[in-house]
Amino acid sequence: MSIELTFLGTGTSQGIPLPACDCEVCRSSDPRDKRFRTSALLGLDGRNVLIDATPELRLQCLANDIRRLDAILITHAHADHIFGLDDVRRYNQLQREALDLYAAGEHLEVLERVFSYTKPEYMPDNVDLPRLRFRPIEGAFELFGYEIMPLHLPHGRHGTTGFRVGNLAYCTDLSDMPEEHYEKLEGLEVLVLGALRCKPHPAHLEIERAIEVARRIGARQTYFTHMAHQVCHERDEKMLPENIRFAYDGLKIGVSLKQR
Repeated sequence: MSIELTFLGTGTSQGIPLPACDCEVCRSSDPRDKRFRTSALLGLDGRNVLIDATPELRLQCLANDIRRLDAILITHAHADHIFGLDDVRRYNQLQREALDLYAAGEHLEVLERVFSYTKPEYMPDNVDLPRLRFRPIEGAFELFGYEIMPLHLPHGRHGTTGFRVGNLAYCTDLSDMPEEHYEKLEGLEVLVLGALRCKPHPAHLEIERAIEVARRIGARQTYFTHMAHQVCHERDEKMLPENIRFAYDGLKIGVSLKQR
């Protein structure tokens, strides 16, 4: 059994560069400063599990030569994390089957309303429509032989869902880490954590607070994601602890399944 994580996007809700912005990062020639909106691909023994579907999903799939999708995990139903779902239709066509989509209750309600036309019973003879089977997350569940442990996280006035899979945890768009989750995150090889910028934000961890959370969790390696255009990869990564780094679009990491 093996896990591979590919960062399809590492940028904030507007992406980087921003239109009509002349800041250092938006005009940067460093490819690590070019950030699609945040999502990832989880490889589980050859099965591809998409984590969130950004408006750039088609471009992300082309950039990473993604040939199939087997399931989808949604962290929350904000536009930058779900508005690419229509693009999964290509994989429905290739694989000739609907895709299971997993989301927590409040987010699933939004998805079923906005993407009601993706349900297999909606115009069943139209093969050009995307096809999704909506699955509620009510606790830990199994996916392709791996346990998926959901983590309910605060996101300002809203909530989001983090996921632990083996020795990997993926937690984006959070404003704090609830006390009860630290025990659930012990023994990680890799932690992915949202870290928006240096300045505090009501709905996201700022970098200083994200470092505190990462240190307390104690993963062997932590990657920050969902960065705003105030974060310059080369300049600001120098200020991070040795085992914490900024992720970047296209980065692939393998995760050991051995317990630490």
